[in-house]
Amino acid sequence: MPHALIVEDDTDSAGMLAEIVAAEGFSTATAGSLLDARRQLAFRTPDIVLLDLTLPDGNGIELFDAVDRRDSEVVLITGQASVETSVQALRLGAADYLIKPLNVDRLRAVLARAGAAGEMRGQLGAQQDLVETEGRFGRLWGRSAPMREVHRRIARVAPTAVTALITGESGTGKELVANTIHDLSRRAKGPFLAVNCGAISPQLIESELFGHEKGSFTGAVRQHRGFFERADGGTLFLDEVTEMPLELQVKLLRVLETGSFTPVGADEPVSADARIIAATNRSPLEAVAEGRLREDLYYRLAVFPIELPPLRDRREDIPLIARHFLQALNAREGAAKRFTDSALQRLQQAPWPGNVRELRNAVHRGFILAEGSTIDAADLPLDPPQPAPDARAPGEATTAGVASAPAMTEAPATAKALAMTETPAVAGTSGLGAPTAAVPAPAGELRLPVGISIAEAERRLILATLAQCDGHRERAAEILGISAKTLYNRMKKYQSAPEGGADQGRG
Repeated sequence: MPHALIVEDDTDSAGMLAEIVAAEGFSTATAGSLLDARRQLAFRTPDIVLLDLTLPDGNGIELFDAVDRRDSEVVLITGQASVETSVQALRLGAADYLIKPLNVDRLRAVLARAGAAGEMRGQLGAQQDLVETEGRFGRLWGRSAPMREVHRRIARVAPTAVTALITGESGTGKELVANTIHDLSRRAKGPFLAVNCGAISPQLIESELFGHEKGSFTGAVRQHRGFFERADGGTLFLDEVTEMPLELQVKLLRVLETGSFTPVGADEPVSADARIIAATNRSPLEAVAEGRLREDLYYRLAVFPIELPPLRDRREDIPLIARHFLQALNAREGAAKRFTDSALQRLQQAPWPGNVRELRNAVHRGFILAEGSTIDAADLPLDPPQPAPDARAPGEATTAGVASAPAMTEAPATAKALAMTETPAVAGTSGLGAPTAAVPAPAGELRLPVGISIAEAERRLILATLAQCDGHRERAAEILGISAKTLYNRMKKYQSAPEGGADQGRG
């Protein structure tokens, strides 16, 4: 029978908790102070500790060092929905936290998951063995050092109810990490729902997340259960969370603190026990600085951050991942194709700006193009590696600090033509405004004449960066620190304006 230790200085509250916990199949012990709790821990190791934050002889957090969390999990009980307190407790290793007055249904859900602690430890051990034998951890493939660190962090966070923030470039597998955390958690039998916060209209996202009542707005012809309610008992993955409207971020923070929300048009709040995992391909701290992400929400989401490495930083995993994709294609198509050594070598040499997603697409195309049973390097539609910056021809368009990478997608021909007409080695001007002879720009730089307008300087920088990225707009936008939409609008403007037209109307 699993054992629970209830650390609560209020006798009535402790008695009520003991009755609920006992009804769920636990033996119970109670302690009214830190001293009593330490004595109980020495007497018997509990499977779960329900720990009140405010105790007569100190703060409940002081007990964390006395609990062996390899065998016990700690659930914090607090009367204040404090972001700082809950984040501190979760970082110290608390599996969950409950707000007073206690929601009995949520308490029962926490207790139900606590009984599976031994099973979870066994699953995590089995996953570590799979890394060595197959190169797989959950839904992730790779055994390189950067991926082993990701595996380690997943193993730490999966058994808890801690919110996690996954960061990484597009295509690195953030949703697969979230899926793996869910699969290895005590919520594995519950639902896993994913929502892309940037793909839903700002007018509809509140309804999609929290639901709405019939007649709450035009078109609401029936009651709708939102993602939070449907994810009850499971995991809700919020992808591209920095794209969520700021006014909705306030409501999300409230849900994270209290576990309850109010559907659109409803009068009463609804409780839902959904674990939140968020992800973004932006730098979250930059999003905070730009006002796109609330700082308090960032710290609440980033209790346990996980950063995914780009594929170019774990090239030794590429053959393993490529063979995995090919094996799935063979099974689906009833084929038996394989890579040649030269094909795998070419895959390992590619820069992969689109990361694992781009690698998967390349394997699919190679599978189709290969006429026989082998996929050779010639069957892989990859752009050749770009030369290093110091190997470029003098005068070739480039910008300082721009990493060379082949294009995943072509920009419109007119945009690329505009970029190709720019000459980075432009004529300069003297301090008195007199033109000077054109000086070739060193590789990796774009030289501009003194006295040029900011608008024209921006135009030349954008076009040179786009040329450097071989017309790949998303890559160029990332380097320039602007959105792809902003870059697209600038290109439309440059295409419609005459030469030097970017200067018009600017001071």
